[in-house]
Amino acid sequence: MRAYVVNGKLRFRCRYVRHVQARRAAARSLADDSLKPETTHPELTILMPCLNEAETIATCVKKASSYLSKSNIRGEILVADNGSTDGSREIAQELGARVVSICERGYGAALIGGIEAAKGRFVIMGDADASYDFSQLDGFVAKLREGYDLVMGNRFKGGIEPGAMPALHRWLGNPLLSFIGRIFFKAELGDFHCGLRGFNTSAVRNLKLRSRGMEFASEMVVRCRLARMRIAEVPTTLKKMDVYTPLTCAHGEMAGGTCGSC
Repeated sequence: MRAYVVNGKLRFRCRYVRHVQARRAAARSLADDSLKPETTHPELTILMPCLNEAETIATCVKKASSYLSKSNIRGEILVADNGSTDGSREIAQELGARVVSICERGYGAALIGGIEAAKGRFVIMGDADASYDFSQLDGFVAKLREGYDLVMGNRFKGGIEPGAMPALHRWLGNPLLSFIGRIFFKAELGDFHCGLRGFNTSAVRNLKLRSRGMEFASEMVVRCRLARMRIAEVPTTLKKMDVYTPLTCAHGEMAGGTCGSC
């Protein structure tokens, strides 16, 4: 117990009182913090699978970083590296991206590993070959915030640059596959295989996706539809790739699929 003089009067104060007051102050602080929005984790992870894409990764990371900055979104740029040997990892890291190494080869394997490592409530994924514009993601974010579990890009509505997609894929392959998806899985999508897409991270993790190759993109849509998740579609663009990169092409062929411009 300690004695104090307050306004000429002697007052006594024991350690127990100080302890109680400290606990009350801590409780008030916790209550105030509970009213604040969660800031521990980012809202958005922009995810890029990567394998030897040194010629394009800088453009992709810079555009993604610009988007997060101008949109005032708390987010991260995550590169799921599938064994690059051309300096892609170092380029991405120098520009502020977080890089995780995915040892198992394959487009789907890289994305599965990236999704597991993502810290964001939402993920928007797209190839690191500069075919998609990471500075134009407002439509995806808006739909995700509305509560949609999966938001697909539609390149046919957004615009396909001349030479960006082989004519056979543009006029026959993609429309036919999208039609089959609508018939068999009731997925009302006009571009079933667009590589630029966003989703609720926890919802897609719960699907336990398994495809390791290019078929991963189809599995995600089909499994989301079978799980009766909410799916939306927004226009996006597809640009011509000056360089066809290993992850979207070689891995696609290994898996019996096609490249990212399909």
